[in-house]
Amino acid sequence: MQSLLNIRPDGALDFLSLGALVHRLDPGIVPFRKATQCAIHVSGGEFNVAANLADCFRLNAGIATAMVDYPIGDLIAERVRAMGVRPFYKRFAHNGVTGPNMATVYSDQGHGVRAPVVFYNRANEAAAQLKPGDFDWASIFGAGVRWFHSGGIFAALSETTGELIIEGMKAAKAAGAITSFDLNYRQKLWDLWGGPSRAVGVLARIVEHVDVLVGNEEDLQKGLGLPGQDVQSASKLDPSAFFAIIEQAVKKFPNVKAVATTLREVHSTNRHTWSAVAWVGGKAYQAPTCELDVVDRVGGGDGYAAGFFYGLLSGADPGEAVKLGWAHGALLTTFPGDTTMATVEQVKAFAAGGSARIQR
Repeated sequence: MQSLLNIRPDGALDFLSLGALVHRLDPGIVPFRKATQCAIHVSGGEFNVAANLADCFRLNAGIATAMVDYPIGDLIAERVRAMGVRPFYKRFAHNGVTGPNMATVYSDQGHGVRAPVVFYNRANEAAAQLKPGDFDWASIFGAGVRWFHSGGIFAALSETTGELIIEGMKAAKAAGAITSFDLNYRQKLWDLWGGPSRAVGVLARIVEHVDVLVGNEEDLQKGLGLPGQDVQSASKLDPSAFFAIIEQAVKKFPNVKAVATTLREVHSTNRHTWSAVAWVGGKAYQAPTCELDVVDRVGGGDGYAAGFFYGLLSGADPGEAVKLGWAHGALLTTFPGDTTMATVEQVKAFAAGGSARIQR
């Protein structure tokens, strides 16, 4: 695997993400229309992966992002520090009234037959104003970065964020870093400024520079403009549709060396069946299947990506990397919030077939 991806052995940073930081207001199992109090989680798809790699897997991870100088920005920055992630901030002043803002996600947890409800306020979001030239890539990559990551939600925020990702990907490739991208296709975001055709155009220009893709068959179809499949999965846990579309994806983007996704069958809000798969260098790998008693499902996919990337960065074979990602994603759903509270020892034990017996 190391020879396939040619991961550099060292660097000041093992991992660097480029994306938006957000804060999520979570009233627990109470729906927002009846909420009287909320927990505050710090999140963002790209940040979650970096935070998981730093806190659970003890790697040197960083985030390049926007930061607004006001109390919510201070709260978010405190959590970035607490998770051990090194920040590279483009700072924005807040005008005291309309922003620019750090985006807000509102998400109750649902319960049983009642699904979670998620909605957003990304009005005048600072991260959407990020553009090429905002980060000194020569300085950041000059100290050595082994892996660079971004995602489709950040790409969809504005006409400049995708261009910034492309600039970052080019700098990463020039510096010898592995590049990864989570397609995370969100039609509502793309519809605000261009729709599906704009999405396909922007994402294609990004994926040209990508070694490792994260995304399910829907992400691959909609994000990369690939035709739909005849394959109909009998179950959400059947990876045949995912593997069927990989052939088209790598034909269109021969630079892509690996593609990974989670498999999840939702029986109720708190009961899921969970697995994961990856295609690496022409070979298919699948994790075991387990039953999850879910506390908070948000961030499970980012948990899988972090464990999978950790496996590859630490020299594990692809099958083992898939298991580490699967185990970490499973554990992450047992914690409140979007980022990890697991230890690498717990992840490795579960990946090796551990159980929920009490640890004394």
